[in-house]
Amino acid sequence: MIEYDDIYFMQQALKEAVLAYEEDEVPVGAVVVINNKIISRGHNQVELLTDATAHAEILALTSAFNFLGAKYLPDATLYVTVEPCLMCCGALYWSKIGRIVYGTSDEKNGFQHITRENWPFHPKTELVKGVLKDECAQLMRSFFKSKR
Repeated sequence: MIEYDDIYFMQQALKEAVLAYEEDEVPVGAVVVINNKIISRGHNQVELLTDATAHAEILALTSAFNFLGAKYLPDATLYVTVEPCLMCCGALYWSKIGRIVYGTSDEKNGFQHITRENWPFHPKTELVKGVLKDECAQLMRSFFKSKR
């Protein structure tokens, strides 16, 4: 069995973000991984679904819960191209996800200045920042530049 790494799975999340971009959605993509296998994917669908909660993370989590028939994901890793917003942090907290890996920071809407004192995730959740951050940031810049 091939062992994939954080870069590989973030590339898969980036593919989801590109789908969002092509659908004129804010280009955020996410994948949920367990045992080196992607079990769910998601990208922003706020405009398509006319639902402010249809963020990549929420859609990927819901799909993972359905796939596993479980409400908690302690053995899973979420790869997401952009730092989660406060709403998504809440969903990730309640999912008890084991690990979160994100690409670029979101100065405007992300949960900034995460420390152990204001930790928005489950106490056992591990956080990794900055995987393929330049690629993730460039996609966001390109999207918003096209809107101006």
